[in-house]
Amino acid sequence: MKRTSPAALRNREPILAVLRDWLPPSGEVLEIAAGTGEHALHFAAAFPDLAWQPTDLDPEARDSIDTYREEEGTPNLKPALHLDVTAATWPVTCANAILAINLVHISTPEANTGLLAGAARLLAPGAPLILYGPWRVEGELLVYSNFAFDAKLKESDPRYGLRDLSTFAAEARDWGFDLAERRDMPANNLMLRFDRRGD
Repeated sequence: MKRTSPAALRNREPILAVLRDWLPPSGEVLEIAAGTGEHALHFAAAFPDLAWQPTDLDPEARDSIDTYREEEGTPNLKPALHLDVTAATWPVTCANAILAINLVHISTPEANTGLLAGAARLLAPGAPLILYGPWRVEGELLVYSNFAFDAKLKESDPRYGLRDLSTFAAEARDWGFDLAERRDMPANNLMLRFDRRGD
């Protein structure tokens, strides 16, 4: 059954505008935690020269993704795969870019480490790991909406919550990624591009 997310419909165009600058011209994009599938559907149509591989841990989300794909999808949109970021092996062996939208703040620290470890296994030097969502940034005021959102996340699971960007970037460096670019996005979100180092 298809799911829908008002947030996905609101943010897909601003995200797409950044992806046009950051994604490679061809190859395969691995989308982690693709949720309803609305982003995957929209982005695959916008990038016909990129194979778009959506994944999700939730079987109902994968069903939604595949229903969108079957009803409206373009040929480059692949069937959804089960992917647990904490697993030692992922169901794909390589990717030219990895995208995760609204994942880091609703994941455990172990899942975020798993995301970085898996990206390090898959991505070649220069390839991007692209993240979208709200963050805590040292020296910048946390707006009330994000403060309240962080508190709500912690109520549902104390391991969740907005991550400190400098702390996450330091861990990313340990896995071979450098924070290459940051873009401010609507509704107090950020898009971040971490590039795989060649060392």
